[in-house]
Amino acid sequence: METTLPLLIRFRKIALWEGASYLFLLFIAMPMKYFADFPVLVKYGGWVHGALFVAFSLYLLTLWVSLKWSFLRAAGMFLASLLPFGTFVTDKWVKAEIARLEN
Repeated sequence: METTLPLLIRFRKIALWEGASYLFLLFIAMPMKYFADFPVLVKYGGWVHGALFVAFSLYLLTLWVSLKWSFLRAAGMFLASLLPFGTFVTDKWVKAEIARLEN
């Protein structure tokens, strides 16, 4: 269990960055593309978000196996990442899991 704590801490950071990059795409990059004819933010922001989403998914899969999370818990975390603000909502649960593992 000691080796999963650093993974969970990194997962939390990646999840927060992934959520922030998603909000950046939705509320800054996309409006700039369509209303200001400035598509470069979508191009590079999309690359960053894609890389963060892949990292999020791989860490989620690793934690699902190593912490023996239920399918519903892992699927809920994944589905939350597809919704705006979803990773921020699930952050409270991840922080509680970190606190549980620290004790």
